[in-house]
Parts: sequence; structure tokens; C-alpha cells
Amino acid sequence: MAVNAKKVAVYVLVVFALYVIITDPAKAADYVQIGFQGISDAASAVGDFMTWAANGGK
Repeated sequence: MAVNAKKVAVYVLVVFALYVIITDPAKAADYVQIGFQGISDAASAVGDFMTWAANGGK
């Protein structure tokens, strides 16, 4: 039962993404840019933490 719900959720997400891309490509590009910026910021924060931890928390 949970597998079917997961398949339906993925299907709905894909249909929504295609709808946004087709109806407003500029907004879709903005969403992708926001997503990648978030990933970049998270990776930078992890790197900063690892540097801080490697330096003994100073």
C-alpha cells in the first residue's frame, strides 16, 4: 500500500514539474536556480563546520 502511495506522489510531482516548465519556463528556471543555491549554501556550511572541527573547534 505504501509503495502505491509513493508511486502516486512521484507521478504527481513529475506532472506538476512538467506543468510549471511548460507554462512558465522562466519561473521554472528560477526554481532550479534557487534549489541549486540552497544546495551550494548547505555544502558550504558543511565545509565550514568540518574546517572548524578539524581546527579543534577554535
